[in-house]
Amino acid sequence: MSSDITRTSAVPRTAVDVGIDDPVERARAELKAALAAIEEKANVPRRVGRAVDRTIAKARAFQRSNPGVAMAAIVAGAAAVGAIVWAGVRAYTR
Repeated sequence: MSSDITRTSAVPRTAVDVGIDDPVERARAELKAALAAIEEKANVPRRVGRAVDRTIAKARAFQRSNPGVAMAAIVAGAAAVGAIVWAGVRAYTR
């Protein structure tokens, strides 16, 4: 979506530039900002992707600062998943 409005400052996509004097251009900018805000809120896959990226970055930073604890957490998580699967299979076969 292209825009004829030139932004002089760093204004987020979901905000309206205060320097717009023409009422028609201002209404267009408000509509564009409202649609961008709705898209940001309604685009669940993009929001999930951003959350996953943030979590991965945090996990990598934690792993770099505490490699032993990170390894122990991975082993404990794998053991927990294994125990849950084992318990599920055992309950199913009985």
